[in-house]
Amino acid sequence: MGWSLKLGTIAGTEIRIHMTFVLLLVWIWFTHYQIGGAPAAWEGVAFILSVFVCVVLHEFGHIAAARRFGIKTPDITLLPIGGVARLERNPSEPREELLIAVAGPLVNVVIAALLIAVIGGVAGLEQLVRPQDPQIDFFVRLAGVNIFLVLFNMIPAFPMDGGRVLRAILAWRWSLERATRVAATIGQGTAFVMGVAGLFYSPLLILIAIFVYLAAESEAQSSELQAISVTVGDVMLTEFGVLQSDARLSEAAELLLATSQNEFPVVDGEGQFAGLLTRDGIIGAMKEGGPNALVGTVMRTDIPWVYEETALGDSLRVMQTTGAPAAAVVSRSQHPIGIMNYETIGEMLMLRAAVHDFRFGMLRRSRAGSHG
Repeated sequence: MGWSLKLGTIAGTEIRIHMTFVLLLVWIWFTHYQIGGAPAAWEGVAFILSVFVCVVLHEFGHIAAARRFGIKTPDITLLPIGGVARLERNPSEPREELLIAVAGPLVNVVIAALLIAVIGGVAGLEQLVRPQDPQIDFFVRLAGVNIFLVLFNMIPAFPMDGGRVLRAILAWRWSLERATRVAATIGQGTAFVMGVAGLFYSPLLILIAIFVYLAAESEAQSSELQAISVTVGDVMLTEFGVLQSDARLSEAAELLLATSQNEFPVVDGEGQFAGLLTRDGIIGAMKEGGPNALVGTVMRTDIPWVYEETALGDSLRVMQTTGAPAAAVVSRSQHPIGIMNYETIGEMLMLRAAVHDFRFGMLRRSRAGSHG
């Protein structure tokens, strides 16, 4: 995901922190400092960090369940509103999605039960629902947050876990596309209610509502792409210029002027994919570092790569969850063979809208016939 920093790797999964989460920690420190000085400020930061440890454990609940079905998780990104675990692919069966979805909230149930056991079960409901009150015991507040995480995540609307549970149940009777659309519609309706409530209660609800709405729409679009059985290889750009990581920006600028490309794959000395340099990236880097700066020092390295047989819907999901402008299409030896960006996906959808039964296999056959 763009604007994120890598903290480390646990069991093959990168742990990343979004820059907005760092801003949240700074905001928490200053607001608590104004109330009770430095001790209160550091206690507030410690509490937020403890909450996000619980969020990471929640995400690893999903990861552990996904691995039982052979699904890897490349990374987790911590955001102010929670964590986002990026699965390598979607579950192939409703049962798999159901078990993966409930695994995360189940972790929070266990954490809350353990915390209540530690404090001797003396916490009352009025204390559990006030995690923002520093006068209440630290562990009581943390137990309350975990209970809230369970309830919030089990709302039956995308992109929460409850929405995935709902889709899994519906997919037993309906197609995946229809089940996704229903769950996404409920998710967007929930987002609208949150947004209205945010106008009267808390601006944070408005931000959460925007995230929920966009994520629900993204999931529905990705499901639609999967339903039409189009692969990355069907629509990827195959004519493109490549930059060497040790090339100078002046060479990148010349290539930019000579082509209509917006994204340029960067390769290392062995020709393997190393990163991506965008049109805006070239212009910005030229202003800051000048024409003699090396491409390898200014390229984006957080760009995902996919294989040409990857489903287009999966490619779109990876691009959206990482915040990348494009995905590199690579061979098994990691050499770039194509580029997948939002423009090519949009063009494919427009073709589908114009000719509903359009098939890319038919196009390839017609091209082959024209050469005969």
